[in-house]
Amino acid sequence: MEKITCHIRRFDGEKVWFQEYELPYEKGKTLLWALTKIKEELDPTFNFTSACGHAICGSCGVRVNNHPFLVCKTSLDEILETFHTSLLKFEPLGNFKVIRDLVIDWKPKIEKMHTIKPWLFPNEQGDKTSGFNQSEEEYKRISLSTDCVLCGICASECEQLTVNQDGYLEPFILNRAFRFAVDSRDGEAEKHIEPLLENDLWKCVHCMHCVSHCPKTIPLTEEVAFLRQATMKMGERNNKGARHAYAFHDDVKQNGRLNEMTLPIKTEGLVRTLSRIPFALRLVRKGKINLLQLPKKIEGIEDVRKIYQYVQEMNEE
Repeated sequence: MEKITCHIRRFDGEKVWFQEYELPYEKGKTLLWALTKIKEELDPTFNFTSACGHAICGSCGVRVNNHPFLVCKTSLDEILETFHTSLLKFEPLGNFKVIRDLVIDWKPKIEKMHTIKPWLFPNEQGDKTSGFNQSEEEYKRISLSTDCVLCGICASECEQLTVNQDGYLEPFILNRAFRFAVDSRDGEAEKHIEPLLENDLWKCVHCMHCVSHCPKTIPLTEEVAFLRQATMKMGERNNKGARHAYAFHDDVKQNGRLNEMTLPIKTEGLVRTLSRIPFALRLVRKGKINLLQLPKKIEGIEDVRKIYQYVQEMNEE
């Protein structure tokens, strides 16, 4: 391979176009090398962001061939091999306002982060002299979540955020809420968790895109599950998300399988469910719902209930 071709999405504040650049191929380089070479040798009007060059600052996230990467840590050779092409398409991260070319606007996202109060509310164990002591186990609870470098990749790939920019919080904001809520030095976890219910916490569909693309491998969907459980432990159970979760919980405990006939009623209530009758009738006609087939207890239901009992005992400990 002698050359690589870069198609870069350009934006000047008014119009959008793709511009093509050709570079001589050099083995052992990164994607950041390619962008820097274009900026310094081919087109000084081209704009992108980067700083540390070591996957610490998180400023160099872009989409390449429809997938997000931190370009400073991403091998050019690996990308060429993965996509089996010498043609690379560069675009800004998704679900962000674009300022110019590959440069995105972080200000609205940071303003949204303020809703979960991303700072410590010191508990009574600390003082100004000795500070706080954490055990190794307590530190491990927050170690992965503190690895977040605010690169924005999780937000770029979030399916829920794509359709719900105003109501839903970015995955990295949910990560921050988790990080402070479980910190042993924080004494008011509710202040980080309560705002989540006002911002559609239960609308995460666990598509796992945030997890599969996170350059720091942070278990974001596990954190979301924890935060949902935390809201229910706080008594916030009269919402569609919690009711939906309890419908699954109760049906499986009772019969070992989900009762799809009663699920909408348990989740949304009778009045709201009645408005969906035309949709339900279409499902019946297509054979998706059988009104005559009621769920029966599965074989081995007692073993399922033992699992429930075991989990309950573990939680009580």
